[in-house]
Amino acid sequence: MKRIAVTYDNGKVFQHFGRTEAFKVYEVEDEKVVSSEVIRSNGVGHGALAGLLADHTIDTLICGGIGGGAMAALAEAGIEVCAGAEGDTDEVIETYLRGDLESAGVTCDHHGEGHSCGDHEEGHSCGGGGCHGGCGSYPALEGRNVGKTVRAHYRGTFNDGEQFDSSYDRGEPLEFVCGAGMMIKGFDAAVADMEVGQIVDVHLMPEEAYGQPKPEAIFSAEIAEVPGAEDLSVGQQVYLTSDYGQPIPVKVTAKDETTITFDANHEMAGKELNFRIELVEVL
Repeated sequence: MKRIAVTYDNGKVFQHFGRTEAFKVYEVEDEKVVSSEVIRSNGVGHGALAGLLADHTIDTLICGGIGGGAMAALAEAGIEVCAGAEGDTDEVIETYLRGDLESAGVTCDHHGEGHSCGDHEEGHSCGGGGCHGGCGSYPALEGRNVGKTVRAHYRGTFNDGEQFDSSYDRGEPLEFVCGAGMMIKGFDAAVADMEVGQIVDVHLMPEEAYGQPKPEAIFSAEIAEVPGAEDLSVGQQVYLTSDYGQPIPVKVTAKDETTITFDANHEMAGKELNFRIELVEVL
């Protein structure tokens, strides 16, 4: 018997894990739901939520948005995470059990209402929360490092040799929990069975990295409804803040006198990526 929890709010997948007030817990046998119940979280933070789910013997969490800290806490509790889900929870669980649930990417369902704009930081890092690919359809990783906190140096390049990121240049290895969904699929898979001191070169197709661009991640809003939008220009990268306080990186793709259009697809969506990875330490 497997127990799967879905962040829950009035029948829908709640989009901010750290603020969810309820989970719908499904008991699954032979890939079919045999029972379900709703449990309350009492509004605790993500660390306590991981403990709550562990106390209810949850094997897998399905949620909308989730950060790296929560991913790490859940990994330490032995709970697999499938992030990026949205819509009716009963439909989502059926999609997951069919193996068809994929990450929705960074999307915005509020179309500007309640958003505010902030400057986008320069540079790019493949680390951190949210750099995960599909879930459900992507098999669980196996390897000596899965579930462990690791530190790795890496250099990322495009197919033409142009470098887009490097931990060597920053002088500090990247630290993450292997297999917890904190990294893109191909990066996680490469590190899963590496030995300390080993160096590997990997070539990742978009499906192993940031996926293909999604049309639904492009949306428009009235400029008057987005504080600060009047000062933005086409091509500018900024953060929007959702009603749940979640930062959403977007690019301005069009603007006229009354309307502004944002693209919330990851800047690396649709790109093939190359990484040289050096495993520095397993903690």
